[in-house]
Amino acid sequence: MKIMMLLNIALLVTLINFGKCKSHSFVVNYDDNSFSKDGQPFRYISGSIHYARVPRGYWDDRLMKMYATGLNAIQVYVPWNFHERSPGRYTFEDNADLVAFLRKANDTGLLVILRPGPYICAEWDMGGLPSWLLKDGVIKLRTMDEDYIQAVDRWMGVLLPKIKPLLYSNGGPIISIQVENEYGSYYACDHDYIRHLKNTFEEALGADAVVLFTTDGANEKNFKCGTLQGLYATVDFGTVGDISSAFKLQRKFQPQGPLVNSEFYTGWLDHWGQNHSTVTKEKVTDFLDKILAMGASVNMYMFEGGTNFGFWNGANTVYSPQPTSYDYDAPLTEAGDPTDKLMAIRNIIKKYAKVPLIPVPPATQKLAYGQSTMTKVGSLYDVLDKLTPYGPIKSNYPITMEAMQQSFGFIMYRTTIAINVTKATLLDIPGIRDRGYIIINQVPVGIVVRNKPTGLNITASKGDILDIVVENQGRINFGETIADMKGIVGNITLGDTILEGFQIYSLQLDEFVPKISQKFELTWPSPQTQLNVPTLYSGTMPALPPDITEPRDTFLKVSGWTKGQAYINGFNLGRYWPVEGPQVTLYVPATILKRTENFIVLFELESAPCSTEGSCTIEFIDQPILNGTVARGHKIL
Repeated sequence: MKIMMLLNIALLVTLINFGKCKSHSFVVNYDDNSFSKDGQPFRYISGSIHYARVPRGYWDDRLMKMYATGLNAIQVYVPWNFHERSPGRYTFEDNADLVAFLRKANDTGLLVILRPGPYICAEWDMGGLPSWLLKDGVIKLRTMDEDYIQAVDRWMGVLLPKIKPLLYSNGGPIISIQVENEYGSYYACDHDYIRHLKNTFEEALGADAVVLFTTDGANEKNFKCGTLQGLYATVDFGTVGDISSAFKLQRKFQPQGPLVNSEFYTGWLDHWGQNHSTVTKEKVTDFLDKILAMGASVNMYMFEGGTNFGFWNGANTVYSPQPTSYDYDAPLTEAGDPTDKLMAIRNIIKKYAKVPLIPVPPATQKLAYGQSTMTKVGSLYDVLDKLTPYGPIKSNYPITMEAMQQSFGFIMYRTTIAINVTKATLLDIPGIRDRGYIIINQVPVGIVVRNKPTGLNITASKGDILDIVVENQGRINFGETIADMKGIVGNITLGDTILEGFQIYSLQLDEFVPKISQKFELTWPSPQTQLNVPTLYSGTMPALPPDITEPRDTFLKVSGWTKGQAYINGFNLGRYWPVEGPQVTLYVPATILKRTENFIVLFELESAPCSTEGSCTIEFIDQPILNGTVARGHKIL
């Protein structure tokens, strides 16, 4: 009797374990040309969201809106440089808490398609690769280059163990993982590299623990270089071209299994100085309807774009940096507000899948706080010793930001002019990366810009101090030139003379700004001209109205200001450049605001409205302006 009881218990345990295995399986069913989840045919309808671009306090809000739209999955990039900001030093706290984000997705009822790179593109600085990889300037990115692979393996050795417990086969939300990203678009075409990543993922996660896949644009060359046996090949395309042709190409390289569009573009990215990109809801829903009618799985890129806070924006070639907003004209706005496009997408999804019987949560409340008066704190020269507490590095010739072990922001090159220059002579900086402010004896004389004439005619006397303040406007995130070193990457000439004897100042703006308070008033020795030296301004946001007890989202409008960096309560909101456009306002999430005093700092690089006779004010409004200007000189709304 006792033996029979033990046998029955053993059988029961076996059945339970079998049930567990069966209820946590996600595989490619090649016979039925579908995915199979828990033994049943499955099709995902997914949307992309970037946790690094959404304030942590709003993760729940955004995920619930995606779930209520009818999505059953989300697609998530992991930006390596967001987590390993210097070699061997990792951050997974606050907005970088990847595990917490994935668990929130799981709790919301959303599966996860993870794209851990190491390269992600994503219009993110250097496509997510850490800039410190470029320190020596000789590395071959996204290849089997020994230095690169060592760094990748070390990073994956940290990341993948965090991911493993969250695989669907282990009871978590992750159903599939992309190996690298659109590799067929990269010049190297190194299949040994992709094979190395595949083996790394399988060894760390388990050979059959999760579906590993690749994604490439609908071009045969891309598929030849981007696909590899043992990795499921998917395609990406937007609302142009022919759907059948794109999937036919996928079928050529992936003869069996489900049709998958891993990046169906719901909008598009912006660049400074260009019109704000939009894609109509009619185009998006027409293509989505046809994709779903074919039985394909689809991921909508983006479902919410979010914000390039700080210095995280990328750039494209010919060098064109992206603005702070990554709104993307997505179904959820930069601030997470549902749009007509989202509701139209929801109606299409209803034709093919069950949509939760809950309303899409409404937009977060916004508040027009009103105007704030800004006060001059001090010029770059007033605070230079505080921006560079360890002093300058001496070098006979300019060296890059990466060689200085600086990832982002601003750097200043100083030298003493050794000759008299009585006639206008060309100061040429062909290696400017990306925008340089030329200052002689603390008086600004002009600007040089990458990809434009990089020279400026100047006069000077022997012994004059030449300063070149360089802004890193974001590293290239796509194509052959992602090894995009910053600062000044070559020699500087004055006429026929190569300039030597530099002091190089790494300006630590993010570290210094939080230390500024309204009591920190400095002198103002700099001459006021149409172009000023970079200058700090401070102010306080207007108080909440008496009938409102909690901070609300708002938008910082900087009309009249020229170009610079904005901070609130020490948080780097990002770059502003309203005279260039199209973005005029910066998104200010309520999660960074206090009930009482909110302290503002602007680092204005060129000219503030109060430099001459204007009003030194900014304004907080309740709506974004993302298409206010097209280029310098156009009227600001």
